Amino acid sequence: MGVESPRSDADLLKAAREGNAAAYGELYERHVAAARALGRQLVRGAEVEDVVAESFTKILDLVGRGGGPESGFRTYLLTVVRRTVYDRSRVESRQVTTGEIEQFDPGVPFVDPALVGLEKSLIARAFLSLPERWRAVLWHTEVERAKPADVAPLLGLSANGVAALAYRAREGLRQAYLQMHLGSPPQHECRPVLGKMGAYVRGGLARRDSKLIDDHVNGCEECHGVLLELTDVNRGLRVMVGPLIAGPLFGGYAAALAKAGIAGGGAGGLLRAFGWVRRAPKQQQAAMVGGVAVAVAVAATLALASDERPIVRPPVTTPVAQPPATMRPVPVPLPSEPPAQVPPPVKKNKPGKARLRATIDPLGALIRAQPGIVGIRLRNYGERPSEKLAANVDLPPGVTLIPTARRGPGFAVHGPVGTVDGWACGPSQGGARCAREPLAAGQGTAVFLRVFVADEAPQGAGPAVRIAAGSLRVRARAEEGVRMTGASARFATDGKVTVRAIGNTLMSCPEERAGCLEARRRQGTQRDNDLWPMTALDQDDRPDTGSSSGAVLSLPKGSEVVWAGLYWSAATEKAGPIKLRPPGRRRYLTVRPSHVAVRELPLGPAYQAFADVSELVGDVRRNGAWWAADAPMEEGVSRHAGWSLVLIVTDPDQPYSQAVVLDTAAVVGGQARRARIPLGGLSPAAAPARVELVTWEGDADLKGDKVSLGSGAITPGGGDRDAANVFDGSSNGVAEMTFGADVDTVSAELGVDPGLTIATDKDVILFGVAALSVRARS
Repeated sequence: MGVESPRSDADLLKAAREGNAAAYGELYERHVAAARALGRQLVRGAEVEDVVAESFTKILDLVGRGGGPESGFRTYLLTVVRRTVYDRSRVESRQVTTGEIEQFDPGVPFVDPALVGLEKSLIARAFLSLPERWRAVLWHTEVERAKPADVAPLLGLSANGVAALAYRAREGLRQAYLQMHLGSPPQHECRPVLGKMGAYVRGGLARRDSKLIDDHVNGCEECHGVLLELTDVNRGLRVMVGPLIAGPLFGGYAAALAKAGIAGGGAGGLLRAFGWVRRAPKQQQAAMVGGVAVAVAVAATLALASDERPIVRPPVTTPVAQPPATMRPVPVPLPSEPPAQVPPPVKKNKPGKARLRATIDPLGALIRAQPGIVGIRLRNYGERPSEKLAANVDLPPGVTLIPTARRGPGFAVHGPVGTVDGWACGPSQGGARCAREPLAAGQGTAVFLRVFVADEAPQGAGPAVRIAAGSLRVRARAEEGVRMTGASARFATDGKVTVRAIGNTLMSCPEERAGCLEARRRQGTQRDNDLWPMTALDQDDRPDTGSSSGAVLSLPKGSEVVWAGLYWSAATEKAGPIKLRPPGRRRYLTVRPSHVAVRELPLGPAYQAFADVSELVGDVRRNGAWWAADAPMEEGVSRHAGWSLVLIVTDPDQPYSQAVVLDTAAVVGGQARRARIPLGGLSPAAAPARVELVTWEGDADLKGDKVSLGSGAITPGGGDRDAANVFDGSSNGVAEMTFGADVDTVSAELGVDPGLTIATDKDVILFGVAALSVRARS
């Protein structure tokens, strides 16, 4: 008896479309590991399984009504996983209702904000123009780098057949790429070269023709670039198409895939597939059953776990169909096209139970001999309110709570005792105990505890929390505990919040020197404080100040100040008070530092001072020019002095977000050319984060300063706007040169393990503050 060959994805999809539930079970078993690999890059913990189940449910529903993929199941599934995470975050941020989301076809490609424009690249457009079967084999063999033998079951071919199909698909990709180039008007002399370049790459040209192309390419930069792309289309697929399908976190997905050895998966596993159906959210089970014609078979399985009868929807008269795979280019729908209408899921009359999910993490990092913040977040994913909540927090050895310093209405406080979103907390043995009234269905809550890390606190396990709500129990433990390096959190909160920062220098070049006025206008070749004998800058025209400068603050309409911190720095070890004058006030107020850090720079010591000015800023008019004056400083060559006001404010137009302020006077440059600051304790949605950076001693004409949030160098919003020279003496709220002081805004999407990386090749800087706000998943 021969062994039956496994059916291809295309055959299984056809069978599922005809009502064979077992066929869809095989597809689930083949591809669920890949869905989890991508899901773990986008969400954490138990939410991964929710996202995976919801993604398979959406595809099953479309396939049962004639829509969905024809053969390329993996790429379709990955797009749906990303779309599902995106849609869930929109629901939780109240941007849309669940019913509105269900109107979208989950298979319609969409592009993350961080990747806008990627779909317009020539290699991506060429890939999307190929037949679906060709796209599938290129994705598996070239992008995911699976072996032909592993891909063979997915395509219903032998290993040799996969290799042959991949060869034809690569050639088709090259030809499509060349057609894209020929579609735009190239120079007259380039057209015949481009027409022969495909054969040139294959080695199919005569020696004379090959030499003509060699000579042309050597002198034509555009054709040289086309040749490089054609020679290594595999690299173009991984660099451009991989992120287009799997999102900005494609690198993490590919690494997880390689580590797990995921390819085709097994052909069996139908019982486990039905187990997935039972684990899906209750309100989706009926829709899953009604999506195919074999409702009776699936209903029998569901009956083993539930007494409820599945509700089968009547067939839809207008199916969502896609063209069958052919050897001709298949048009791919773009995000701008109208989405297919998908009816909302059937709702049950009886509400379910409360379902709680908790996380606990240090904000930023817990660093020895420094204060820090531990954040606890809880969400009710169920259909009923929870009972009263009680949380027992276990802190790592050497980490203790700090007594309360100040309360904040509805936001994080500076100690273990206080009220945050209804929480009341107090110290207990080894940690804290917090309590709160019931949490409504679909709602989230957060509480933040200020802690201090002892000098000898051991590295190891992170903090943990045990939450009880009646008979319901949930636990969570942080992956990170005490660390040797990083930045501790100064403040953190959740809500409709965002971050802002302004600042200015307190020193400048001597105005009477030739070239100084030009440098102040950010012009010329002497824009570094290393090139001038720096002197006090006094711009307020008041006799009672020796140095002063202002910066304009503009906050969102209707905003309120949640927290405000004043930072100042100078190239001397003698720190002291600074003067601050709010908009519309005539008198300066003296602000004394509550914390001072002194670091050694190549030319001597420098300090960074901090003071909490939340109450001061909250009681005055905030928009307008803020002034600072008379910080302790020393004049001379290569000296700096400056200030920055950093804020977390509410913004009624923002979705539910997380905000944190991390401060660390870290020297970057010289022997330590790179520093990575973990951004722990965040659960970002697929949306860019806003980051305000405060840095001292940057030089505009020393390039090589780069900042990354994990997805490549980021371009700052001010100054020269050079991604390779971020710290260029520019500050928010000021138009002219701010020698030795940088207050920059950057934006990029965060990954699952977010971190801020700062690198400098030539300069040596004192990195001070990172204030970050990001839309949250919960």
